[in-house]
Amino acid sequence: MTKIKDIQNQTDKREIRINKVGVKGLKYPIILEDRENGKQNSIAKVNMYVELPHQYRGTHMSRFVEILNHYHKETIVENLESLLFEMKKKLNANVAYIELEFLYFIKKKAPVSKEESLMSYKCKFDAHFGNEYIFEMSVTVPVITLCPCSKEISEFGAHNQRTYVTARISYKDFVWLEELIKIIEKSGSSELYSLLKRSDEKYVTEKSYNNPKFVEDLVREVAERLKSDPRITSYKIEAESIESIHNHNAYAMVEGKKLTTKTQRHKE
Repeated sequence: MTKIKDIQNQTDKREIRINKVGVKGLKYPIILEDRENGKQNSIAKVNMYVELPHQYRGTHMSRFVEILNHYHKETIVENLESLLFEMKKKLNANVAYIELEFLYFIKKKAPVSKEESLMSYKCKFDAHFGNEYIFEMSVTVPVITLCPCSKEISEFGAHNQRTYVTARISYKDFVWLEELIKIIEKSGSSELYSLLKRSDEKYVTEKSYNNPKFVEDLVREVAERLKSDPRITSYKIEAESIESIHNHNAYAMVEGKKLTTKTQRHKE
C-alpha cells in the first residue's frame, strides 16, 4: 500500500503560533443530564479548537470529529475533561477548546390552569484544557420586565417587554441547568410560559404590573442570588430588553469572581 504524505506535519518556518485552529459549526447529538428525567437528548452546534505550535504547518481536522465520536453515547459534561485531554494528546497541542450550543427543554406548568408545556432555553458549555481544566456554562432565559418609571408616571398602564437574560457561570460543585434557569426566572417581573389560558394570562399580566423591574434591577437580583451560592465561583450576567416603546434596546451587565477553585462536576 502506498504511503500517503502527511502535509499537515510539514515544518512551518514562519515561527507564528496559531491560538486556535479546528472545526466550527459541527451539528452533533449530545446527551445531557436532566434533573427531572435523568437524561435529555439534544443537538449541539460544536466548535473544537487546539493551539497549534509554530513549527507545524497545519492540524489534522479529521481527528477532532474522531475524538468527539468516542463520547457519542456518554453524558457530555462528565466527559469534557477527558475529551479535551484526548484532543491535546492526539493533536500535539498545549491547549484544547470546545464550545457547545444547544437547546434545553423543561416542562412547565401554567400558574393558574396548571396546563403543561415544554419551554426551550438556549444553553452553552465552554471548556478548555491548558495547564488545568476550566469549564463554564451559560443559559439565556426570556422573562418579562415592566418599567417602574412608566408605571409611576402614567395615569394607567405601563409598558412591558420581553427581556433576555444570559448568565455565564463557573462552579466548584455541580450546578443544574434547571437551577440557573429558575434563579433568572425569579428575578424578572414575571417568567414566561409556552402555554397560557385566559386565567394564566390575567395572572402573569397582574404579577408583572405589581413587580416592576429595570434591567439594572434584574441583573443585580440575579447577581445577589449567584453570589450567595457557595458552589458558584464566577458569574457574568447580561440583560437585554427588547423595548416596546423605544427604537432601541435597554442593556445591563454585571460580573464577579469569588474563588479560583478548580471546577468539579460532582452532583449532590
